[in-house]
Amino acid sequence: MKKVIERVQSPTPKFFKKLRNIGLVLATVATTVVAAPVALPAVVIKIAGYLAVAGGIAGAVSQTAVEGE
Repeated sequence: MKKVIERVQSPTPKFFKKLRNIGLVLATVATTVVAAPVALPAVVIKIAGYLAVAGGIAGAVSQTAVEGE
């Protein structure tokens, strides 16, 4: 079993690169909504918070994916 550092530094498969980028964009947009200087409904803020967490997790998990040996 590879160590986490080795997995992160290994080449990432094409599908997981796309998934990682989508997760990062999702987290960025959600963070922007949460930090918006305008008053938004509480439901929108709560959903944006969940999307930020989901995007961060998707990005982290995708980064550790490696091609099978």
